Amino acid sequence: MFQVTSFPGVAVCCFSTSSTNEHPEHGRLVYKGHLAKTVLGVKFFSYSTSIFNLFMLPQIMLKSGIGVDSLLLQAAFYGMIGFFTFVTPVTLHVLTKGYVIRLYYKDDMDTYTAITYNAILAEKVTVFHQKDVKIPDITKMFTTFYAKTKSMLVNPTHFPNPQDYNHLMGYDKHSYFKLEEVKETDERK
Repeated sequence: MFQVTSFPGVAVCCFSTSSTNEHPEHGRLVYKGHLAKTVLGVKFFSYSTSIFNLFMLPQIMLKSGIGVDSLLLQAAFYGMIGFFTFVTPVTLHVLTKGYVIRLYYKDDMDTYTAITYNAILAEKVTVFHQKDVKIPDITKMFTTFYAKTKSMLVNPTHFPNPQDYNHLMGYDKHSYFKLEEVKETDERK
């Protein structure tokens, strides 16, 4: 603990921690997704309601009177319940599978490790090099960049250090133009 005097007579206490956001295997933490708990909660809720529906469907059919002899009515009812039971979790997974909950960077190897959630809500590790990052030509709703072929979603404003985002996206690479090429282009106009 140390004290810094900010105003005459007023001391401000500051605590420092030894944690540097380093992970021994993955490297330095450069990004943390603020919606990670929300994504996990929504997916868990969707999965749990789908499982509940599967267990309750036979009871509903027996007690509700839908168990009539009409095969067409039964198929329509089962189809509607099955649609919402299976399509909602699959849709949520497709939309959120690329959401990066943590992103680590190893300076010595120039590699990134992205942590996302897989279909069974476990953390999935994707390791890629900066040269594997491709920016989509057309802006996509749930894709910031592609790491190899996997789409990834990050929020650029949540990087504590903007240089980390610039390096990830390749914006820090210098574009060298030959002065002669620029002059030739100007002369053609």
